[in-house]
Amino acid sequence: MKKIKIALIWKILIACSLGYFLGLILPGPAVRIFTTFNYIFSEYIGFMIPLIIVGLVTPAICRMGSEAGKMLLFTLALAYFSSVIAGVFSYSASSSLFPGLLDGLRMNVENPVADEVKPFFTLDIPAIMEVTTALVFAFLVGTLLTAIDKNHLKNVIYDFEDVVAKAISKTLIPLLPLYIFGIFLKMTYTGEAVPVMRVFAKIIVVIFAMSLVWLIVLFCVSSLISHRNPFKCLFRMLPAYLTALGTSSSAATIPVTLSCVRKCGISEPVSNFSVPLCATIHMPGSMMKVVASAVAIMLMQDMSFSFELLLQFILLMAVTAVAAPGVPGGMVMAALGVLEAVLGFDASCQALTITLYIVMDSFGTACNVTSDCAIAMIVDKVFGR
Repeated sequence: MKKIKIALIWKILIACSLGYFLGLILPGPAVRIFTTFNYIFSEYIGFMIPLIIVGLVTPAICRMGSEAGKMLLFTLALAYFSSVIAGVFSYSASSSLFPGLLDGLRMNVENPVADEVKPFFTLDIPAIMEVTTALVFAFLVGTLLTAIDKNHLKNVIYDFEDVVAKAISKTLIPLLPLYIFGIFLKMTYTGEAVPVMRVFAKIIVVIFAMSLVWLIVLFCVSSLISHRNPFKCLFRMLPAYLTALGTSSSAATIPVTLSCVRKCGISEPVSNFSVPLCATIHMPGSMMKVVASAVAIMLMQDMSFSFELLLQFILLMAVTAVAAPGVPGGMVMAALGVLEAVLGFDASCQALTITLYIVMDSFGTACNVTSDCAIAMIVDKVFGR
């Protein structure tokens, strides 16, 4: 019989629903079983985070360096700047809107019922290095390898990338629904699930509206530089937007994106270069999702934050995003290390971030794909015919 495949977003939604309903009826000892699993799995995630950074960012830098050129560097700078500005825009909108929208919706950090569902036992799995150490190591090794003609060493890095990608796709991603099920099971048992789901609904609406506003602003700016009609270009990108909504994959949407970008008047050499590259490195929609989710969760947890703190987070996230999108779930996995290192997110906060990210995955991907045309318009103005 043909095996039925269920998309990750539906697995997450099913896990959230089951966690909520079973949390209303299961006894404390049963909940503790899943709490124990979640503790061990969160330790495993923490162990994997530096390896993900080293395994994905290092080979990405090696490949970019081997193809170094003015157009590449210019496109990289544009994509990075766009993602950073998108993150700043998301923070500004979230910090302005969420305090009013989330007023009264707070997670009880010191919930006495939580003591009833502590893990049966704990198993600590220390990471081999800190997140910042992994980032510095990845950039140092990746940069130096571009200047050294040692293919066998680069092949080792590429093989390690395959190992990390396999670890993500075969261990982390398949177990995420069970992990999130355990989080919602515990939250329902302790009475925290309803406020969280009310928050999720409001955040999703805000981020969807935010992504549309961002696309209009980005296309207006790029059209001003390239002397094109922004709304005509946005309309011509509609097939790519809708395809990305359905596939939740920038890579799978590349053929449609290429066709739409060329209809916007972008030259073939520039479109052939910029669209595949931006599908990997240009992540403004994903950036907005992660930043808005982080702000909402910090407000729910009564955690203090500032623009300077979030700017540091955004600058690091824009860097780690360069390598992550090639692996399913790689973007949010790469974000976990920065969330922990910069914002102090614990396992529960990280799990909520993962849930929000995946639920809104198609909206972020559609924004990423559509905004690639804006980058291509500017590149074509500078390097085109």
